[in-house]
Amino acid sequence: MPVPPSRTPLRLPHVVCSLVLLALLAGCGAGGFAGTEMSGGATDQARGSGVPGPPGAAASAAASPAGVPSSVLPVPSPPAASPQPAELPGLGPKTRAAVPATARQAFVVTGDSVDDNRSTAVLYTRDGPAGPGWRASLGPWPAHNALNGWTDEHWEGDLRSPVGVFTLTAAGGRLAPPDTALPYDLSPDFRVAGEGFHGEPLEGSFDYVVAIDYNRVPGTSPLDHARPLGEERGGGIWVHVDHGGPTQGCVSVTEDRMKELLGALDPAMEPVIVMGDAESLGR
Repeated sequence: MPVPPSRTPLRLPHVVCSLVLLALLAGCGAGGFAGTEMSGGATDQARGSGVPGPPGAAASAAASPAGVPSSVLPVPSPPAASPQPAELPGLGPKTRAAVPATARQAFVVTGDSVDDNRSTAVLYTRDGPAGPGWRASLGPWPAHNALNGWTDEHWEGDLRSPVGVFTLTAAGGRLAPPDTALPYDLSPDFRVAGEGFHGEPLEGSFDYVVAIDYNRVPGTSPLDHARPLGEERGGGIWVHVDHGGPTQGCVSVTEDRMKELLGALDPAMEPVIVMGDAESLGR
């Protein structure tokens, strides 16, 4: 007896289409992309995840929003560089206020403590009052200051360096200068002899000097003896070549550092020196 035809339509064509589609997908996963090579592990990754490509492609696809290819997602920007400090570091509001707004170079000399004769020197530069912040351009360098440390009120013979902000307008020395934009007084009168407080020879200490405009007429030779505040308030405070020990009131750095400093200081940038112990400068 013939079997009556089933009322359920035969779905064989759909099954065949599905098998053909699976075969095509398997071929894409196994063969990879044109122009690339894929290891066996990468092939397994592609087959297991349904995402062709090297290991990690599945994770990238999973992290992408639905329907958005990872290749068109925005790439995170690298972290921005740290900005330059807007203010001179280590200084308090009172000291910063004493730095002229027009100054674009500041030689900051920071003593370890009020009674210490060792300090650290850094030259900071900025492009302008409205431009980027201060940046260290030279240093830090080890330095010496006066034997007894620092004082807010310097007097002749107290063996302390004056605390404050002072302009730097002239230089000089016994030796011909390196390239420098500062007015430079070349003179044999910068000679010095004898010994320092620790018995070290002083010869050569004034081969290169930069005058600190404490109790002096700015712009004149470091050898100028005019003392606007009076002789009793001391004078002749310079940045000079270090002789290996404390000074009577000056700041000293090694000869090679002095040459670098002379080459960097520019009158057009209205340089100043900011000097004192860390506690005083932090006010």
